[in-house]
Amino acid sequence: MGNVRTAGGVEFDVGFPAEKAMSKFRLVGLAILLPGWIPQGRAQFAHGEHKQIVDAAGKALLVRATNLGNWMVPEGYMWLFQGGPQSPGEIRALVLQLLGPEGSAAFWQKYRENYVTREDIALLHRAGFNAIRVPLHYSLFESDDAEGFKLLDRLIGWSRAENLYVILDLHAAPGGQTGTNIDDSAGYPWLYQSPLEQEHLVAVWRRLAAHYRDEPAVLGYDLLNEPIPHFPKLAALNPSLEPLYKKLTGEIRKVDAHHILFLGGAQWDSNFAVFGKPFDANTVYTFHKYWTAPDESVLRQYIDFRERYDVPIWMGESGENTDEWIAQFVKALEKNNIGWAFWPYKKMGKPSAVVSIIPPADWEKIVEFAKLARGTGHAEERLKARPEQETIVHAFDELLESVRVQKCRVNEGYLKALGLKADVTAASAGGSAR
Repeated sequence: MGNVRTAGGVEFDVGFPAEKAMSKFRLVGLAILLPGWIPQGRAQFAHGEHKQIVDAAGKALLVRATNLGNWMVPEGYMWLFQGGPQSPGEIRALVLQLLGPEGSAAFWQKYRENYVTREDIALLHRAGFNAIRVPLHYSLFESDDAEGFKLLDRLIGWSRAENLYVILDLHAAPGGQTGTNIDDSAGYPWLYQSPLEQEHLVAVWRRLAAHYRDEPAVLGYDLLNEPIPHFPKLAALNPSLEPLYKKLTGEIRKVDAHHILFLGGAQWDSNFAVFGKPFDANTVYTFHKYWTAPDESVLRQYIDFRERYDVPIWMGESGENTDEWIAQFVKALEKNNIGWAFWPYKKMGKPSAVVSIIPPADWEKIVEFAKLARGTGHAEERLKARPEQETIVHAFDELLESVRVQKCRVNEGYLKALGLKADVTAASAGGSAR
């Protein structure tokens, strides 16, 4: 049988001919199983090392990122749809009703092309960010040639050129990890109780990991965004979260030995009590904080977790607040050596983002229509209140131009609050839109 060596519970016959042995090594991800063994010519990756994230050279990396919210996972409030559609599915239904099948399909394709372009990534680099967190919708990654991969491949290419890392965040998971608008689910987090949806989730992450396993510009995979809301009736799901993470980790590691796995706590990424001892050597634990005191008091439980288990922690979302609040919180985070990603990069009207989209001239008419009661029982009422088709088409055509960063307003106060360069403009970002 040859000389057998055991690593990670797997036996290898190192007496195989070189070609056969290397083939077997690739299949099982030997790079993670045999410490110190690095394939010839294989790029190095950023990773977790004790209490911090380090780059490929082993230098400490304090991740300063923004979130590309509303791109692949639209959210109603960023369209000014307060009181109207909130989830991606609800927004798609509204656009379909207003533009029709062909018009809505063309709109979404152009929207995704224009919302994030080469100029956006160049502007983020110039401002001083070193990473981007990208919320993903599972439906865009259902096959190897799906639209989501085309969009991500292009984004990662731009980010690599601008020396920005990319964190892949599964914001909308099969079955729903929250049961709320942000995961585009059926209204209940069935993911934790449905073997079918868990297998669906595994398939999505294996496909993503296989596609990006050799890409060092990808910092890591945020496996589930904000799992399990704080609603008391859902607390019984808490014990299901870490076992699901373990299952996902085992499947991802079969195809990708390199990338960081980001694990968020229960109750909107806030509760680390659901975690036991770390079970993967390249894991970062991530938390989100909104509308709290912007000081060390809200960080203490996560800092204690870091000390207890000698693992890195990272704040993957915060913001939606005043510039003064953000400035104070950034100071508290960095004083405690905690990297961050504030939410969001771009949204309509409001200054609490890196850039603001200027609403189209007739957008208020779309907003008012969107507020009307939905469903077939309200069809006549909605038809009477429907804006003229010419107005609708013009508003959505203008929106496709308004989302381009060249047409957006850069919020200097927001960038200053983050401690970044505020004297950047879309015009100085450079590059091409496609």
